[in-house]
Amino acid sequence: MIRPELICPAGTPAALKSAVDAGADCVYVGFRDETNARNFPGLNFSRKELEDGIAYAHARGAKVLVAINTFPRAGHPGLWQGAVDDSARLGADAVILADIGLIDYAARTHPDLRLHLSVQAAASNPQAIGFYAERFGVKRVVLPRVLTVPEIAAINQAVAPVETEVFVFGGLCVMAEGRCALSSYATGQSPNMNGVCSPASHVRYVESGKGITSQLAGFTINQFGLNEPAGYPTLCKGRFNANGKTSYLFEEPTSLNTLAMLPDLIKAGVAAFKIEGRQRGRAYVAAVVQAFRQGVDAVMAGQPLPDINLDSITEGGRQTTGAYEKAWR
Repeated sequence: MIRPELICPAGTPAALKSAVDAGADCVYVGFRDETNARNFPGLNFSRKELEDGIAYAHARGAKVLVAINTFPRAGHPGLWQGAVDDSARLGADAVILADIGLIDYAARTHPDLRLHLSVQAAASNPQAIGFYAERFGVKRVVLPRVLTVPEIAAINQAVAPVETEVFVFGGLCVMAEGRCALSSYATGQSPNMNGVCSPASHVRYVESGKGITSQLAGFTINQFGLNEPAGYPTLCKGRFNANGKTSYLFEEPTSLNTLAMLPDLIKAGVAAFKIEGRQRGRAYVAAVVQAFRQGVDAVMAGQPLPDINLDSITEGGRQTTGAYEKAWR
């Protein structure tokens, strides 16, 4: 078995150090602008912070990947091209790109820079992955969170030596990333273009004698009882009434947790496990990285998986294995 890399989030320099110290093989980060899909106030890196972060990681044997995974504005690619140039100049180990034009720019301008295909590109079949690999030299593709383990195994067999990376923990997007326009429809901003999904500036909670109503840009997303925890109003995780039945679109909002499935994913040929959560704090990063470090090391050593409870840091205290086991397409 090939030992998979553990790819961990870092929304701040402090989180980067926590991830590296907790055992991350790689840390992924973004610049403090709209070139990355987590463009939130107080997050991300300046050029100097990235330079220092790369030095810190490299001194401890870890890699740094830069997510430049939004789509440039038509006719104005300079900000995105500059992000690629600066990543190469500062010594990033790879860039994670979504836009085909930007991938072409990176391949032509920095032929020695390793290219990873972002989940925002939504490449989920051998033909699409093969195109990016053959045309631009992409070395790894991050798969959307809509594939089962057998499907992932079949893709790996078909696209080798191109590597695949899958999400193993964190927020669960139930749409095909890069193809969802719900947030843009409601708020005018989307993760694909602006780096934000359901931005906090458009969120409202309205209290009444019956409980709390959560709204996004004036749309009612959910209603909660007096003693029911009020979740964040993300459109695809709203609760709706259809045919006389009130329910969530797919399932209750939960966090993806595949810790128990690590042996299956490793057997499927996955090259890297990605933890979601660049908007989360350093304590979250450290706890999740430590748990999955133990899990990967145990599997590779032929030992039983450790019994680790991550309920305290999952959304709503609930966990799911998502589409890896549930074909809810």
